[in-house]
Amino acid sequence: MAEGVTGQKLQEKVLMVNRVAKKIKGGERRGFTALVAVGDGCGKVGIGYGRAQDLRVAIEKGRRQAKAKMFAVPISGTTIPHRVEVKEGAAKIILKPAPRGAGLIAGGVIRDLLELAGYGDVSAKILGTRNRMANVKATVTALRGMMNEA
Repeated sequence: MAEGVTGQKLQEKVLMVNRVAKKIKGGERRGFTALVAVGDGCGKVGIGYGRAQDLRVAIEKGRRQAKAKMFAVPISGTTIPHRVEVKEGAAKIILKPAPRGAGLIAGGVIRDLLELAGYGDVSAKILGTRNRMANVKATVTALRGMMNEA
């Protein structure tokens, strides 16, 4: 946990780790990529993507990028203000407000992002693809779109 700009404690979650290899003259150069989400639980969330030869360095790069790219999301009580449906690339997601006490009804990386943003009652569905990166990008697009409409 790190300290945020507003004094809030930032929570972080590694959403995806991938081992990658590049063919070079002497064989292969191995490395890692990490998709990291950071949020303060009070309406701010960000994602970052780090690449490095070492896993810890890749996660740290992703964390730094996520902190730098944090943005505000609209929270109406403990849920989202209205229904949102987003299709970005192969990913399609639906976010719907849920009644108080329903909890987060979401799977995969959408649940992690919504928890870090501070939502308590949202119903979500992933359609289209199981690719985590695509689903994260679609979720961020949905959250940013709600902010522009609000």
